[in-house]
Amino acid sequence: MEDAFYITTPIYYVNASPHIGHAYTTIVADVLARYHRLRGCRTFFVTGTDEHGDKIAEAATKAGVTPQEYADRISAQFRNLWPELAVTNDYFIRTTDANHVETVRRILRKVYDAGDIYFGQYEGFYCVGCERFYMEKELAEGKCPQHETLPEHRKESNYFFRMGKYQEWLIRHIEENPEFIRPERYRNEALAFLRDPLEDLCISRPKSRLTWGITLPFDEKYVTYVWFDALINYVTAVDYPDGENFKTFWPAAQHLIAKDILKPHGIYWPTMLKAAGIEPYRNLNVHGYWNVDQSKMSKSLGNVVKPLELKDKYGLDPFRYFLLRDMVFGLDSSFSEEAFVQRINSDLANDLGNLVSRTMQMAVKYGNEQVPAPTVADDEDRILRETAARTVTEVEACFENLGLHKALIAIWEFINVTNKYIVEREPWVLAKDPANRTRLETILYNLLEALRITAVLITPFMPGSAAKILEQLGITDPAGQNFEAIRNWGGLRAGSKLKRGESLFPRVEIKAEEAKPEEIKKTAAPPPIKPEISYEEFEKVDLRVAKVLAAEMVPKSNKLLRLTVEIDGERQIVAGMGKDYKPEELAGKTIVVVANLKPAKLMGVESRGMLLATDTEEGLTLLGFDRPPKTGAKIR
Repeated sequence: MEDAFYITTPIYYVNASPHIGHAYTTIVADVLARYHRLRGCRTFFVTGTDEHGDKIAEAATKAGVTPQEYADRISAQFRNLWPELAVTNDYFIRTTDANHVETVRRILRKVYDAGDIYFGQYEGFYCVGCERFYMEKELAEGKCPQHETLPEHRKESNYFFRMGKYQEWLIRHIEENPEFIRPERYRNEALAFLRDPLEDLCISRPKSRLTWGITLPFDEKYVTYVWFDALINYVTAVDYPDGENFKTFWPAAQHLIAKDILKPHGIYWPTMLKAAGIEPYRNLNVHGYWNVDQSKMSKSLGNVVKPLELKDKYGLDPFRYFLLRDMVFGLDSSFSEEAFVQRINSDLANDLGNLVSRTMQMAVKYGNEQVPAPTVADDEDRILRETAARTVTEVEACFENLGLHKALIAIWEFINVTNKYIVEREPWVLAKDPANRTRLETILYNLLEALRITAVLITPFMPGSAAKILEQLGITDPAGQNFEAIRNWGGLRAGSKLKRGESLFPRVEIKAEEAKPEEIKKTAAPPPIKPEISYEEFEKVDLRVAKVLAAEMVPKSNKLLRLTVEIDGERQIVAGMGKDYKPEELAGKTIVVVANLKPAKLMGVESRGMLLATDTEEGLTLLGFDRPPKTGAKIR
């Protein structure tokens, strides 16, 4: 692993208050930053606010204040939110900061002097919400695809950046560096943009129309267009061009964005960097939208979910866990408070919370309130040691590939193995006979050690809960609990004083709605059994265990779900389960699929397999297992 890690969020536009979409991006960045710190990596994490442009000037006018006063007010909401969500950014940048204004003017002058900025005239469709011109073919039924509003037709004389000059270079760079834009679907989308001639980029607005911006260093009558201002924040934050932070962190730069700003970050920004003589960033990491009622969350659509309200209602760590567990990085996810509560009650209260509570209760009761000394490990306890080692490796691999939900799935598999270890070893039975004392102490030590490793693994996601677990284990130097400290079994010091704490995740009780009289249902006769087949014919069907990695609705369908499942690798299956399961209810489930079915297309989406389900009185239900099976295992 490399020594330096630089992670940035987009700088958020201050025309509206922060919502769950902003929280998700920033918490993902925080999780990545915390993970790299736990790996001993020099880390720099930047977030901030974008404060110039038409929308800010308009919003300030409506509010009856100056643009600076308005920007100060909304920027403070973002700055104050992040500590509330346990976000540990190293720097908060504002595009109105003096050092940023100086950096923008410096880069503009450099690109202008090189001949890559010229004066010209542009005519086209302008969306005030996006603060950009659209080509007619980019519009959706004549409307902005993001805001669903009719753009204005504008004709202006402005300064332009010769972006088209760098088109062939950018295509080569993306093709030669497959990880430059990830996941792959967004790399392909960027390359699709580049199939057509790349127009030059308008980078200014006349002061006769807009004064709220950074004045061009070569023409006092114009201000800088938002993208040639905002994007430069990423190098301002690390003291471009001569600062030590720039030398250390820029070569390791990782940008984190939502998919709606792929084009500015994946096309405009690399060409701007090339023109300025700056090496491109390392990776552009693109995630999907949080949807509400199948629509992108936005102020204009009136479906905004406020993060502080959820955090105050359900707790910070459950909020962070839900965001990271229920969105597959790169895909859209639907927000549902019901799904949120289900995660709290099943994953957090039942699985992790119950494991901590049971383990600490037994360790305090049977172990004299201290960590017992284990005997030499034997084969009977290999399952915990081997699962722990495998989990650490899997989690590290998941972080490298931005599979944060997969990392949590792997951690929870270890938690489930540990819970099963308790059930199978029955410490409460061993405690009845003093002759079993040595064996009992070894089991208790193993459970406590499993908790230590679990605490370190969940630290990037749920730092508060991790700290509470370590405190109960009597660990007085939590700073020393990092990934290096959990590579080998046995790092928990015998004799440490144990301390039981309160329940980490109390169950959330849902008030049942008033019961409604149910209609009398007639029991339908089961369908007739099909004609007999031979064993040889049946043996051709390959039934396998599959893990659902992600699920989303197929566009324009009211029941088809597109599932990404893991069998012998990842594959896509389309299933008509949308009326029986929400996408977020399927992610993480273990199911049965027909693995060797010929591919078929449903509503234009290819399906490589078929899942197995059956009828109930309430609808379809998936076939499942009473014990955790191995992914990819053959059904016998």
